[in-house]
Amino acid sequence: MTGAAAPRVRGGPVPIAQRSDNLTHVELTWVEKRIENWIRFGREAHEEIIDRRRRVLSFRAGSTFAFVRWAANDFGTILSRIDIVRAVSPGETYQTLPFVRPGGEILLKIEGWPKVQQVLRHIDAAEDAGVDASDVSPDHWRHVANRLSAGQEPRAYTMERHQAWLKRREIER
Repeated sequence: MTGAAAPRVRGGPVPIAQRSDNLTHVELTWVEKRIENWIRFGREAHEEIIDRRRRVLSFRAGSTFAFVRWAANDFGTILSRIDIVRAVSPGETYQTLPFVRPGGEILLKIEGWPKVQQVLRHIDAAEDAGVDASDVSPDHWRHVANRLSAGQEPRAYTMERHQAWLKRREIER
């Protein structure tokens, strides 16, 4: 298929992720009280507005972002989910995720609004400690996912933990 867009059955064209651009693309949709997909944190490299309800944000390899999905029907909420994802480089293995092309390394996957709210509070706490959530150690997001899945409270991400992560990352390079 040629061109910058592929036809869609509903909603018009959506850009195709170009393999040569080395970016991870996230399609965001906002239909109030029906479908609300948004990025809670992350440093986007590019934004493409498709129409007033849809846009595509793109992230560079190695960057981390939080993707929140919520959907409802006439009877109430049918989906509440947050994924914290690391964008991958070409050739790296990755996991697929709806609305994320090609996919990424899923550091945290939580479903159900009460648990999603807990993750959002952990993101807020990291930012309140003076750390950009995009820079938090990937291991911390895995820790939060594991603890919440086990019904336990995760440890807080402090500036001391962040400094230790930065030193470890420096040594690994």
